[in-house]
Amino acid sequence: MHAEPLPLIFLNAALVNNFVLAMFLGICPFLGVSAKKEMAWNMGLATMFVMLVSSLSAHGINWVLTTLELEFLRLICYIAVIASVVQLVEMFIKKTSPALFHSLGIFLPLITTNCAILGVALFQTTKEYNLIQSLVYTAGAGAGFTLALMLMAGLRERLALARLPEVSQGAALTLMLAGLLSLAFMGFAGLGSSHG
Repeated sequence: MHAEPLPLIFLNAALVNNFVLAMFLGICPFLGVSAKKEMAWNMGLATMFVMLVSSLSAHGINWVLTTLELEFLRLICYIAVIASVVQLVEMFIKKTSPALFHSLGIFLPLITTNCAILGVALFQTTKEYNLIQSLVYTAGAGAGFTLALMLMAGLRERLALARLPEVSQGAALTLMLAGLLSLAFMGFAGLGSSHG
C-alpha cells in the first residue's frame, strides 16, 4: 500500500488514465449513448453510481477472500456484485423515470458488461488501495467516464448541425471524434507522475 496523495489518485483516474480515452475501456456506452448530452449525463451518473457501489463491495470482497486465502474467486465475485448492482439501478430508474429508462434502452443493462466497471474493481485491488483511496480512485474513474461521454455528446450534437461530406457522417465521424479526443487526453500522460 502506498501513500499516494488523494488528489493525485483522482486526477490520475479521471484524466491521465481515463478509462475510455486512454485505456479504451467502456467503449460500447461511449459510442452508443453519446448522441445527446442529457442521455450521456444520465448514463455517466448511473455508471458512476454502479462503479462506486461495486468498488466498495469489491474492497470488502477482496478483504474477505484474502483473509480466507480464496483470491482465485475474486473475478467471479466481482462480476456477481456488478450484475446485482446494475439490476438494482435498472429497477430504480425504471420505477422513478420511465422516460429515462426507455431513452437509455439496451445500454442500461449493458453497464453489467461494461469493462470499465470491472476494471475499476480489479485495478484498485492490484494497486492495493485502502478504502478511502479506492473510493477516490473510483470517483475519479467515474468522473472521467462521464467527462468523456459529455465531451463526445457535445461534439456530436454540434456536428449534427454542420454540413459534412457524406463519407464522414455517422459512425465514421463518431470514430474520428473518438480518436481525436483520445489523442487530446494522451496529452495528460506524465501529469500524474510523482517523480520529477
